[in-house]
Amino acid sequence: MSVTGRHIVVTGGGTGVGRALALGFAHAGARVTIMGRREAPLREVAKQHREIGYALCDVTDPQAVQAAFAQARGLNGPVAVAVANAGAADSVPFARITPAHLSDMLAVNLGGVVNTWQAALPAMKAEGWGRLIAIASTAGLKGYPYVAAYSAAKHGVIGLTRSLALELGTSGITANAICPGFMETPLLEQSIAKIVDKTGLSDDAARASLIAGNPQGRFIQPDEVAGAALWLCSNAAASVNGHALSLSGGEI
Repeated sequence: MSVTGRHIVVTGGGTGVGRALALGFAHAGARVTIMGRREAPLREVAKQHREIGYALCDVTDPQAVQAAFAQARGLNGPVAVAVANAGAADSVPFARITPAHLSDMLAVNLGGVVNTWQAALPAMKAEGWGRLIAIASTAGLKGYPYVAAYSAAKHGVIGLTRSLALELGTSGITANAICPGFMETPLLEQSIAKIVDKTGLSDDAARASLIAGNPQGRFIQPDEVAGAALWLCSNAAASVNGHALSLSGGEI
């Protein structure tokens, strides 16, 4: 099953992995709607391919997500693939996690997946085919220091994915999560800057500390995530359901 002509929604589509996903699907022949809170980066990505449009929304707001999906359907028809990519990470020692910090991490990283998938499911059920994909993290498969709230949210995404996959078993719809290690994205640059600021390490040393966990000795590239998402939409992955696909060079 090719994605040619199918309508794909990608949240957090204005930068990094979201941008790579949008362009990957568009170049494969899909009609793509990217979503996010800031119009400027969404508009820049949309300029890169005529089959990419955009809708504004905050994924933590269920009503805003439903409205954005309604707008997307009006432009490109029923949504066949929903990629819940929007997320945020913040580093803080466990003892300093506040209720607000925990709530924020859960709202965007877990609640955003729930809101996106709930908005997408009705049309998929009507069509008898669909792909629900969450861009999670290796932090959903193991622990990392100083990101306990983020890791808890990503572990939640894996549990959500596995449970929903069972609910959807005979529907023609699959639910899967992609779990990249550290990726070369703007979010990585923010993490490196924070390490430099808090530890006094050089930029190179901070990068090396993050790369050290990858047996291949490199950062994951956004187009690798896009390639994995395309595969999950293919006939070759028809029986892949409830899976957490690690893209980590063998880290996990």
